[in-house]
Amino acid sequence: MENLQDRFCWYEPEEDGSDVSPKERYQRMVDWAGQARGTNPDAFDAVTAWLLEGGRWNDEEMAANRRLLMEGIIGRVLEQTRRLRVELNALVPSGLVNMAVFDTLDRFEEELTGATRADELKEAVGKVFTDFSSIRNRETRELFAGGITGNAGTDTVRIYGYINFLKDCDAGVQWTLFMPDVVERQQDGFRMQRFEYMKLPAMRFIGMEKDFSRDAAGLEELQRTLDAMEGYRSGFDYDVILLHHYGRGVDVEACHGLWGRFLAADAPVPEGYAFVDFVPESDGKWGMPYLSQFAYAEFTGDMDAIHRQEGFDCDAMYDVTRNNILAQNVMIPYPAKYWTAEVYLQGFRKGSSAYLFSVER
Repeated sequence: MENLQDRFCWYEPEEDGSDVSPKERYQRMVDWAGQARGTNPDAFDAVTAWLLEGGRWNDEEMAANRRLLMEGIIGRVLEQTRRLRVELNALVPSGLVNMAVFDTLDRFEEELTGATRADELKEAVGKVFTDFSSIRNRETRELFAGGITGNAGTDTVRIYGYINFLKDCDAGVQWTLFMPDVVERQQDGFRMQRFEYMKLPAMRFIGMEKDFSRDAAGLEELQRTLDAMEGYRSGFDYDVILLHHYGRGVDVEACHGLWGRFLAADAPVPEGYAFVDFVPESDGKWGMPYLSQFAYAEFTGDMDAIHRQEGFDCDAMYDVTRNNILAQNVMIPYPAKYWTAEVYLQGFRKGSSAYLFSVER
């Protein structure tokens, strides 16, 4: 595929000696990052699809395709990553640089040199970097190429391979560059007045998977039942709507919303109620128990603006909380331990003004 590398959005630095201010230079990188986010996910998926055909390549095609991948794509991305580091380092004294970008560059450079952190991929990646023709082996090929995760990078795949990790690393660099500006622009009519990461002891969420927004009597009974469990407080004692997908991708599992509260890990579950357990550290499995690690964001301002959906992936609170996490290069454990929650600081009847977003640190 001759034009494969042309599908990527490449960063082109300013020419040496050009009269450009630090602010303009940094903004140029920010603008590139935003453009690349709209282009590169599909480009990486194209690489995956192309590599999955590697079992059919003859020797001549194998040699040409090795040059295309290792020099035209991986080598060029590595060169670009190193160039970005040099330019960003030079801009650090200006105070403009989001310092989180350097961790993303470190991780990306490791992966691009074949030193993947994914233990399950080390053997396959090592084989392909040493002998590209090993791509003919189906297992090696699939582990290296991975699966097509779509433009948002959230589609479910059977195998999460090396190219998928490169795709994520590429996104991480770009998010740390352009997301701070996005978060600021998105706060129209409201402000995020508090943001922090929390890691709580084991706890149990107890509630009902039902929309109580038009069932005042049912909501009153829910609150009365939870109020009666005073002895099982978790320390995070607010009314909450917990949203999750059972550790599956959003493309294959609908969102489940439970109205309830976080209680102590040993809280008994009332008859007719559902529960979801949370623990501080991952068990390495998909789905529950989820992690009791999350970003906490608190908002103030116009309630309609806080809950606006138009122009957002979900709504304003969700998007601003998530985007601030991405800007700081903190891991969202999607899909395995992914969950979010709306928090009603003054109770269900007053409307939600805080948000929880699962992270793993």
